[in-house]
Amino acid sequence: MKMKNLAVLSVLLVGIALLGTPRLHAQATMAGDQAAPTDTPAGAIDQLLGKVEGEMVPLVEAMPADKFNFAPTNGNFTGVRTFEEQVKHVTGANYMMFGAAASIKPTDMPDMKTLKTKEQMVQALKDSFAFAHKAIATLDADNAMEVVKPVDGVDTRAGIMLFAIIHMNDHFGQMVEYLRMNGIVPPSSLPKSK
Repeated sequence: MKMKNLAVLSVLLVGIALLGTPRLHAQATMAGDQAAPTDTPAGAIDQLLGKVEGEMVPLVEAMPADKFNFAPTNGNFTGVRTFEEQVKHVTGANYMMFGAAASIKPTDMPDMKTLKTKEQMVQALKDSFAFAHKAIATLDADNAMEVVKPVDGVDTRAGIMLFAIIHMNDHFGQMVEYLRMNGIVPPSSLPKSK
């Protein structure tokens, strides 16, 4: 268990170090964002979540509603999720993982089956990020390495939250390709205005 805690702490420290790099700091400054304090576990993880949220929500908003049923077919893509299924998957996983990490049940998690329109899915995704921020706010130096019910083999509060962010990044990368296959440049790849 001590090795797991050290591994999670190492990942957390690497994340904090990456947040301090000039490139990421310049991006936050260019966007007009105030960097969240990273001197606490919650501050560091919340800042990382904010980076993913700031890229994923605009990406989902950029996909036209009539392309939400798109899934790649050119190549070995049998059985992959549609864009809509990707959005719903990330939304549901955010609620599940951050809720598990913080030991809180979401009271307003939508039933993914009832989400039919792009607007509903975008709002559900935004709401899942709001829930994730709320869950992260429960994290402190005393409970960050506390062992809870494991999620995919990760069993500390901070570890599960970091794993959730890694999970979002994985799907973000897939969704970027879905946009590009439809001739859309993802917002995060567009030149930043000065």
